[in-house]
Amino acid sequence: MFGIWGTFSSVVFYLTLAVGLGGLLGNTLVLWHLGFHIKKGPFATYVLHLTAADLLFLGCQLAFSAVQAALGSEHSLYFAVTFVAFSVGLWLLAAFSAERCLSDLFPTCYQGCRPRHTSGVVCGLSWALVPPAVLLTANTCGLLHKSTRPLACLRYHAASVAGLLALACTAFTAGLLLFVWVACCSQRQRPRFYGAVLGSGLLLLVCGLPYLLCWALRPYLPSFLLSTFFPLATLLACIHCSARPLIYFMVGRQPGRREPLRAVLRRSLEEGAQLGAGGVSLPMGRV
Repeated sequence: MFGIWGTFSSVVFYLTLAVGLGGLLGNTLVLWHLGFHIKKGPFATYVLHLTAADLLFLGCQLAFSAVQAALGSEHSLYFAVTFVAFSVGLWLLAAFSAERCLSDLFPTCYQGCRPRHTSGVVCGLSWALVPPAVLLTANTCGLLHKSTRPLACLRYHAASVAGLLALACTAFTAGLLLFVWVACCSQRQRPRFYGAVLGSGLLLLVCGLPYLLCWALRPYLPSFLLSTFFPLATLLACIHCSARPLIYFMVGRQPGRREPLRAVLRRSLEEGAQLGAGGVSLPMGRV
């Protein structure tokens, strides 16, 4: 029994490393092209920061996995730090999906009411506010050190879980609404990038939600259940962060043609400058 469990744990561990390395490569390529070779519209700004959050999560996960393999032990601090990057990505994905959905459902109103530099401000606030909020919860619940404050942990943890679940629901619902709107109600030509929004929402539901549940249930799960569930949730979270470059590639590619990655990314983000129907668009610099 223990031999089978040891083999299973080793397989999951090395799969996590392989997926993480592939995700690091893919997200690095996307970040490089978005940062230096493609003009950033309002939605491309979200994608740029979301890619940076995915890259940070995968980098931390691989670094901590290497430390765990070398020392033979794992500290709860590792989970707290990697969950910071995961939470930033969740905030960015929710904001990106909601804004993309609103821009298609209410194009004229949205174009007139959208403040300048919305994307940049939202991304900056996500990076500034999410890490302290996650680390404060981790500190009160004993993930950063041995001592814990039960009542404070309960309050902060409940607020954290409720907020993160609301963001996950926002991201998935926005993708689903956008899909239904484009498929059934809209008379416009189907935009390319709606597939990326829907794909990211489905990916979050299947692969990202287990990692979020680990955060929600960690203070209450017995150690033997946590040691079983957590490696699988980590593997799925790495798939969640590694598969997004593949989504962009599938959205932007043209079957039967071989093109450089820059051209595929530019095509997948071509709707990023569009904020609704009727040819209404924002200048590429207005982010």
